Amino acid sequence: MGEPKTVTLHITGMTCAACSNRIEKVLNKLDGVKANVNLAMERATIQFDPGKQRLAEIAAKIEQLGYGVAKETVALDISGMTCAACAARIEKGLKRMDGVTTAAVNLATNSAIVEYQEGVLSVEDVIKKIEHLGYKGRLRGEQQGARRDDEEWKQKRFRLILSTVLSLPLLYTMIAHLPFGLGLPMPHWLMNPWVQLLLATPVQFYIGGPFYLGAYRALRNKSANMDVLVALGTSAAYFYSFYEALKTLADPAYAPRLYFETSAVLITLVLVGKYAEALAKGRTTEAISKLLSLQAKEATVIRDGTEQKVPLEQVVVGDTIIVRPGEKIPVDGTVIAGASSVDESMITGESIPVDKKEGDPVIGATINQNGILTIRAEKVGKDTALAHIVRIVEEAQGSKAPIQRMADIISGIFVPIVVAIAAVSFLVWYFIVAPGDITAALEAAIAVLVIACPCALGLATPTSIMVGTGKGAEYGILFKGGEYLERTQQIEAVLLDKTGTVTKGKPEVTDVIALRDDMLVYAVSAESASEHPLAQAIVAYGKEHGIAPKPLDRFSAIAGHGIEAVVDGQFVLVGTRKLMTERSVDISSEEERMAALEAQGKTAMLVAVNGKPAGLIAVADTVKESSKQAIRALTQMGIDVYMVTGDNRRTAEAIANEVGIRHVYAEVLPEEKANIVARLQQQGKRVAMVGDGINDAPALAKADIGMAIGTGTDVAIETADVTLVGGDLAHIPQAIELSRKTMRNIRQNLFWALFYNTVGIPVAAAGLLEPWIAGAAMAFSSVSVVANALRLKRVKLS
Repeated sequence: MGEPKTVTLHITGMTCAACSNRIEKVLNKLDGVKANVNLAMERATIQFDPGKQRLAEIAAKIEQLGYGVAKETVALDISGMTCAACAARIEKGLKRMDGVTTAAVNLATNSAIVEYQEGVLSVEDVIKKIEHLGYKGRLRGEQQGARRDDEEWKQKRFRLILSTVLSLPLLYTMIAHLPFGLGLPMPHWLMNPWVQLLLATPVQFYIGGPFYLGAYRALRNKSANMDVLVALGTSAAYFYSFYEALKTLADPAYAPRLYFETSAVLITLVLVGKYAEALAKGRTTEAISKLLSLQAKEATVIRDGTEQKVPLEQVVVGDTIIVRPGEKIPVDGTVIAGASSVDESMITGESIPVDKKEGDPVIGATINQNGILTIRAEKVGKDTALAHIVRIVEEAQGSKAPIQRMADIISGIFVPIVVAIAAVSFLVWYFIVAPGDITAALEAAIAVLVIACPCALGLATPTSIMVGTGKGAEYGILFKGGEYLERTQQIEAVLLDKTGTVTKGKPEVTDVIALRDDMLVYAVSAESASEHPLAQAIVAYGKEHGIAPKPLDRFSAIAGHGIEAVVDGQFVLVGTRKLMTERSVDISSEEERMAALEAQGKTAMLVAVNGKPAGLIAVADTVKESSKQAIRALTQMGIDVYMVTGDNRRTAEAIANEVGIRHVYAEVLPEEKANIVARLQQQGKRVAMVGDGINDAPALAKADIGMAIGTGTDVAIETADVTLVGGDLAHIPQAIELSRKTMRNIRQNLFWALFYNTVGIPVAAAGLLEPWIAGAAMAFSSVSVVANALRLKRVKLS
């Protein structure tokens, strides 16, 4: 039996003592587990034997019971990684930690996204683990981080310059001795082995020190990485040359065979490649920088009755803020005084300014154009819309696409195989190809070690994902992760909700047919408690016509059908034919008028008072300008487009005909939308669901890709895999096109990274590559992969 461990988990979803008792009872039945669940604190204190139970299994058991285990997600910056093997080792180490649910380490961004169970671990525990593995970690955005990065860059630049200065004389000796002869003069002192030793030693041990340190850490953790290859290759060249130099002490006439230039130039070339790679990788994070630059730096707040300028970080919820023409709105809030038009294009992608008046919401980072607005701060800091967008893009850039798993597997076994090939190459050359010629054997082995760097393979996927998600953010398309960016290319069918997705979602009353004078009063009164867009249209119409709502005694919404209420003692129904039929209301006399209104694309709602028809209210929702063009683009891409709506069939088909949709599911209840998704999936189709409301959330979750309209509800946006900021349907074909182009770019990168190693290693083993040429080729391969990924920045989405 192992040493018992005690952890405290934060449990979500408990509503009463029965919940806590149930969890406690089930956990205590597990072998080696003692649990105490506290409902008031929403905590479970669990003692368990690690030899019998794993924490992940205990947490999974709680989730199987229908409750949640609270998790924290942290973004970390990691320094010290040199290749894909480093990233794979850190990721593997973090995933082995008890309490870590997921970990994704990204070589391209030198970062990690770690999800862990709250109460079991802390950020400090995660950082300590990274340090134990031989690297450095810190919270992203931690103070002094930028200054530390600047210091690191300065140090890298200094080491590169020093390495270049010391290596150039050695490189000169190499070029002067090329077989085709350039006729370059060769100073005698430069061929002195001790002068070369003096130049090469600082490069080998001071500049190349991090490679030795990295190799030691990797080997200590029973793995291997690029540092191992570089340290082995350059050490072999350096120490063989040193041995040759010592021979001259015993025999001054001895002509040593020196390879100091090989070791020094190799280290310099690796540094050059890493520096160029880092510069190129820096350009892949421009999307985040651009988003962050949109923020206002300060705000004018009213405190103690006076206006004062304060840094954005000091604005708190409830502050009253003055925004003058031309200024950026600093935070999300509501207008409490004034009127103006606001340019929201940087957030929504809509170029037309939006009029704002008292009671209207405003978004941080948008620009006030003409009037003075007084707003109340409601979301600040990490809760603002812009911060949410930045967080989605950061997490997407740090996540992994499924295609990267192949690269990770290859990288994990790559270095040991390369070391073995280098050893075999040395033995074959020394004993068979050129018996006794240690120089030729050494050159072949070093060339194999150096050319086989796994960096290109490790960078192939994450750099393209970073640029692709950043490009999407520029267009208002937010992918929640690399897997969704990859999966979007496979979409074969798109399901569109009607209201708020194909249409603007702000319907207006167009026709009122009253069978009794007070029909509209009862309808407005009953709908005043509903948040449905159709209800709001009726209430707004009543307000315009001066109708004062009567007291509401009871209200109930019937999903997909309408509402029932008791208004001033009268039983009122407003809704569909189905609702009236279920409540035994005879509507046969209104069928003809209702059909005529629906044929015009209007939604006709029946009103009944005390079980008798009272009239009809017709509401129309106008189609978004972009809908028709977007649907045509999807059809041209070979994608089937479906409309799914709770509205009646005539209205749905009228809208569908207007925008060019041939497949329509009408009069669908919210829970049935997910069933329609499932039916299409059973037909073998990869389905995307596009919606904006709470009622779309189950279908968004069920679909292969859920796309939420950014103007919709928080629930829809949280459930979706892709958010279309601003609600423009043109983003749907653009998202699919971007996914296809990004995946094509990744496949190109993986092909060339694998092709390079497949061809390069045999050529090096055959002795056809000088080690320094192999080093240059290795550096070029990494830079070329990043450069190819950066081509995505120039992509124009139609």
